[in-house]
Amino acid sequence: MKILNNNFFVLAIIGIVSLWLCSCNKSESPYYDYENKVQTYNGNALDYLQAQPDGTFDSLLLVLKRFPNLEDSLRNQELTLFAPVNKNFASALKYLNNMRRSSGLPNVYLSDANKAQLDTMICKYIVRGKKTTDAYMEDTDGVLVKSIVFDYPMHVRYAKMSSSGFVEGGASILNFSETFGSTFKKDWVTTKANTVNIRTNNATINILDPIHNFGFDEFTRRLVLNEEK
Repeated sequence: MKILNNNFFVLAIIGIVSLWLCSCNKSESPYYDYENKVQTYNGNALDYLQAQPDGTFDSLLLVLKRFPNLEDSLRNQELTLFAPVNKNFASALKYLNNMRRSSGLPNVYLSDANKAQLDTMICKYIVRGKKTTDAYMEDTDGVLVKSIVFDYPMHVRYAKMSSSGFVEGGASILNFSETFGSTFKKDWVTTKANTVNIRTNNATINILDPIHNFGFDEFTRRLVLNEEK
């Protein structure tokens, strides 16, 4: 009887494991059937941002509105935008204003933040040339690209996420880095663009991960006093 009970226990375990494996179907794996299709939008880059649902790019559009030259670039120039979403700005503002309040200073908002500092930061997300992920695939170490206005060097590296059962078998992503002029990656601040290759009439748009803090960890340092210079 003891042997029969042991056999039943083993069979039960096998059955449970089998059911669990069967339940891991494509609906639970976002990259199971992934195809890296280039999405197209019939309009310019600024049109695309404005056409998205409320709560997506409102903060980015608010910042851009303060810089008509950047809005014009997004309408007319060929470029690549690494687009920060609302959450990227919200987290940066929260930390900044916590620091300011601890020093007895009033809150700063995107509408009144130091314009020169904001210009320096926002331009890093807009780089020259209309490029999809194909432009970065051959360079395993990544490539340096130049931002508009200041020609500031930023680093882009192509990668693939892991999918069910396959290492680097899933969605294409771009690692987007502020190197601070260093060749050592430990000094870099890197974020990911998980949604890539949105092609408008004049630009390619890659959307950043919501956990990124706008400004590459410089937002607070640049705006904690919010003094015009």
